[in-house]
Amino acid sequence: MITEKYHRWARAEKLSQVNFRAIKQCIRMDINFSSKRGKYVMAALFLAATVIISPTAAFAPRQCVSRLVRSSPQNLLQMTATLKEESSATSSSNNGAKKDLGPQPVVVSAEAEALSHSATTMKLTPSFDLFQLLTEEEGGVVPQEMPGNAMRDGTSLKVGIPDTLEGMKLADYKGLGGTKKIEDLPDPFKMVEKELQPFADSIKELVSTDQPILSMAAKHFFEKRHGKRFRPTIVQLMAKAVSACPPEGVKGDQWEWSGASEVDMEGGVVTTTNHLGSEVWRKQAQLGQIVEMIHVASLIHDDVLDEADTRRGGEAVHKLYSNKVAVLAGDYLLARASVLLARLENTAVVQIMATALESLVAGEIMQLKSSPEELLQMESYLRKSYYKTASLICYACRSTALLGGHAYGSTVATACEEFGFHMGLAFQIQDDILDFTAAADILGKPALADMSLGLSTAPILYAAQEFEHLRPLVKRRFKEKGDKQTALEALYKSKTAMDKAKNLAQFHAQRAVDALLRLPQSEARDALLRLTYVVITRKK
Repeated sequence: MITEKYHRWARAEKLSQVNFRAIKQCIRMDINFSSKRGKYVMAALFLAATVIISPTAAFAPRQCVSRLVRSSPQNLLQMTATLKEESSATSSSNNGAKKDLGPQPVVVSAEAEALSHSATTMKLTPSFDLFQLLTEEEGGVVPQEMPGNAMRDGTSLKVGIPDTLEGMKLADYKGLGGTKKIEDLPDPFKMVEKELQPFADSIKELVSTDQPILSMAAKHFFEKRHGKRFRPTIVQLMAKAVSACPPEGVKGDQWEWSGASEVDMEGGVVTTTNHLGSEVWRKQAQLGQIVEMIHVASLIHDDVLDEADTRRGGEAVHKLYSNKVAVLAGDYLLARASVLLARLENTAVVQIMATALESLVAGEIMQLKSSPEELLQMESYLRKSYYKTASLICYACRSTALLGGHAYGSTVATACEEFGFHMGLAFQIQDDILDFTAAADILGKPALADMSLGLSTAPILYAAQEFEHLRPLVKRRFKEKGDKQTALEALYKSKTAMDKAKNLAQFHAQRAVDALLRLPQSEARDALLRLTYVVITRKK
């Protein structure tokens, strides 16, 4: 009956085959469309289907055949991709030593995917298959070398260039066990504050609409200027850092499938002297705006789903207006971000950032549909954190390198994505720690919010490893009376859980530092190093 109901509705609305098949997949997944969360998932599926473009020649070498042919590791232009027909076999061989984490989040059905891909279409490899999720001591596996992570030489970009921070360890700094002062490094926010201001001001105009209510709702976070614009700051600093790196061997007709933007300036290369104020600089700054729009849209939607009252110290958008207006405002921001993304005129960057948008939806579905066993797995928690938080940051970082004229598989672009991957996970883990240690008025959002939603984060998962009686509570999402109180008591009783969570955040922060240290030393790179420290020592 339900299936037939949606068949009739889809035909009446004249939905595309992609959206129609997506609905069928959701029915098979038993998603209740009458619920608030179900309606959001359906809307997000429609949006993702319209935004995600078919990959172009930027991701497909000429004369591409139906097998992924491995070339020399020195080929800087080889893309991080796997052919659709080989993806299952590759995944199983790569993850043989890993725990069974169940099926990957399904956003679009296999049938719908087939409609939008050709026989030789390549698909981006998720960053958690390129870079390490957990330490070896905790069962983590070092991913095998593949095009997206092969170029990780720590010396090739720094030949003859001294680096006063070579071998930097965060543990050597105050607050993390050492004596060094992080204040000796450049302040990341002050460094780009003046550059970001015009873009922060113009973003309100970029999201304007003729509908007053929708316009006010969409502008809400931008007019209040809540937060420090963490993601645009990363993008702007990364843009400066990669301008100090000469492009690596991109020549002739290879250029058009390398993913790198063609640099229309003297010498055809971005440098630290010609970067500021250039067209490349403008596009990279606009990418920061796009990332912030996508992020804010996800916050608005999340607050509707979670029925949150506050966000960033103020009222949530749906509390100021209504759920319908909030959902529409979030959708509108994503639509505007998509238009601006297309105007960057780099199809590789469009696909990368569209994949980040798809990842946000995948994370929401993973959170909604995880099995009881998956709720107990640390690796499953980290994958969800990647989809919901780290993916947007790491894809923005690699896209920044491409806009700066660097090839997708280059040492520079690989370092950028690896930094963003680990930085994003460190940020999310620290956020989850603060959920238990900081008061709501400091956080700017309700404390213990994740437990209220039935979610278990790193501190609780480590406590469950120590106390077996917590495991049934985690598996039933703290639904029974007294479950949350029991879990909190066990967490605060544990002598190791919180420390393990902090160590996991520090592991990812150090890996982010290691990736940055492969880039030549510059003020911007060093400011990013300091920002990494700030992420895991912040109190809000």
